[in-house]
Amino acid sequence: MADQSREIPYKIYLEEKEMPRQWYNVRADMKNKPEPLLNPGTRQPMTAEELSAVFCDELVQQELDDINPYIDIPQEILDFYKMYRPSPLVRAYCLEEKLDTPAKIYYKFEGNNTSGSHKLNSAIAQAYYAKKQGLRGVTTETGAGQWGTALSMACAYLGLDCKVYMVKCSYEQKPFRREVMRTYGASVTPSPSDTTQVGRKILAEHPDTTGSLGCAISEAVEAAMGTEGYRYVLGSVLNQVMLHQSVIGMETKIAMDKYGITPDVIIGCAGGGSNLGGLISPFMGEVLRGEKNYRFIAVEPASCPSLTRGRFAYDFCDTGMVTPLAKMYTLGSGFIPSASHAGGLRYHGMSPVLSRLYHDGMMEAVSVEQTSVFEAAVLFARVEGILPAPESSHAIRVAIDQALRCRETGEEKTIVFGLTGTGYFDMFAYERYNNGEMSDYIPTEEELAAGFAGLPKMD
Repeated sequence: MADQSREIPYKIYLEEKEMPRQWYNVRADMKNKPEPLLNPGTRQPMTAEELSAVFCDELVQQELDDINPYIDIPQEILDFYKMYRPSPLVRAYCLEEKLDTPAKIYYKFEGNNTSGSHKLNSAIAQAYYAKKQGLRGVTTETGAGQWGTALSMACAYLGLDCKVYMVKCSYEQKPFRREVMRTYGASVTPSPSDTTQVGRKILAEHPDTTGSLGCAISEAVEAAMGTEGYRYVLGSVLNQVMLHQSVIGMETKIAMDKYGITPDVIIGCAGGGSNLGGLISPFMGEVLRGEKNYRFIAVEPASCPSLTRGRFAYDFCDTGMVTPLAKMYTLGSGFIPSASHAGGLRYHGMSPVLSRLYHDGMMEAVSVEQTSVFEAAVLFARVEGILPAPESSHAIRVAIDQALRCRETGEEKTIVFGLTGTGYFDMFAYERYNNGEMSDYIPTEEELAAGFAGLPKMD
């Protein structure tokens, strides 16, 4: 049985004064920097002026900053963070006991806000800079809906208009997530749609498509560039998002240092990379500076395996091929996961920062099938009392696997994973699992080859 003495509190709450006042920019400590974004026309590195046509000016500067390790968080954003941060670091005593493992398991819980996920950390930052610039509104895409929900909340708080393009299958499967966005004042359009040129093109070529994040990004970018006073914002992948999400890892490290806890394994789910990048960033910084050593594991779905089966190459961030080219692990911008995949993390590529770190051997990656993910989610819900988001449950799956391995070997390792949010708007997926209707889908080599064939030709 796991140690129940509980010298360390069940939940570690930091005081407000312990909350980070700066974001940490892991790129400053990377010897091999992420490759620059390229102009899709000239194939030359994007300039700040070019990027400013799509993104807010201050966010462009953050996107291009490879030098400054710490960037001050504006007071207005800190004041918003105080409504739900610091978030708790929780010792999973009940899960440890259930697994009969000598491992110590902790999770950083990011679901204690109305959006239900970590996405609000970057949403408020991006909305703040849009407001500061004097813009009327922003456009974005959303898949499972966490990002769209978070951005609609942030825009409502700051009085900005918010236009969301939601992946069609999620729009249909998650009506309540959609209605939360609308309640906060956002307009929500299923993607691909007939409201944009790129959407109409995709529908003409693939009339029965269930949509993808790549499709929705294309539409959101077109809408932003075609509407005066608007800019596009993105909830994952970009350097600026990794920066904002570093508050997750910094709080985790402050809490663990406070009680003298040193993690052995740090695990995060990986779609575009926002949660994983945020969770590991300060720990990765210690490794990059030669101060400590940790094991990092990125967990992705077997149905959308960009790290484990993708290629490290320049690719478009969207299906319509209108965005800058990013050097990342990718399945090809035309790759659309099977509609049977209900576990989230559906993006075809991975953050350039995380892709570079993975390529350099600084972290591991594993892929897991969704039935095993939901099995872990149900176990966690029953013993820890939180219904986890399907995305988070990928990390739970591998954390459980690591803890069971410790039971076999007798090793007393300390495991930390990111619980990105709650799954209360994901009951369609849970229903399929509970009814025994959920299946596993793994793309064939032929299907992956079709995606790779669409990668841009580089000189």
